[in-house]
Amino acid sequence: MNPVQKALWFVEGNPRDAATLDAIARHSGVSPYHLTRAFAAVTGLSLMRYVRARRLSEAARELERGAPSILAVALDAGYGSHEAFTRAFREHFGTTPEQYRNSSAERRVTPTEAITMDETPMPNLAAPRIETSKPQLLAGLSVRYRGDTMGGIPAQWQRLHEVGGVPDAIGQVAYGACYNTDDDGNLDYLCGFEVADFTALPKGFGSLRVPEQKYAVFHQPE
Repeated sequence: MNPVQKALWFVEGNPRDAATLDAIARHSGVSPYHLTRAFAAVTGLSLMRYVRARRLSEAARELERGAPSILAVALDAGYGSHEAFTRAFREHFGTTPEQYRNSSAERRVTPTEAITMDETPMPNLAAPRIETSKPQLLAGLSVRYRGDTMGGIPAQWQRLHEVGGVPDAIGQVAYGACYNTDDDGNLDYLCGFEVADFTALPKGFGSLRVPEQKYAVFHQPE
């Protein structure tokens, strides 16, 4: 089962858990960033928006059946209070849970259905090589992206090329770094090079300190 399938199993199998992106990623065995990108590539949707849409859709079905307790529906949907549930429900459907429960059938919304999991087998990968990287200082252009705007990353690299790269870069190896990921799949992306320090960076350039850490290095099958 691939990471996207594991994420879908986790989401659909734990409808009452207020799962975070980190929790779903741990269950899927990959980083939050990798899972966010993979989920969007496979489904065309933001993972956490899908999670909220599914839980609110199931809550809407309970309300359609005339659920007597809004608080009980909220708790079943993973919300800790009536207020938090009402706020999320209104933002998603444009009406309050109470108003929706009392609305006529022709005013009901179209719920978000569960995604059918593809059972196509994934290619077998050789065991990864574990490497420990040295600390690095990276500098370049940094942009904040939403889950649905990451198509702008190639243009970001083009802008870096147009400004002439990074002054006083160490070597010619370029780096793309993703950081500050949130539960909605938004992140900061820096394209640039390693530098010795940040003192000579031009105005508008971003910087990132990367600590020593371990990486799993995979080789793609030919």
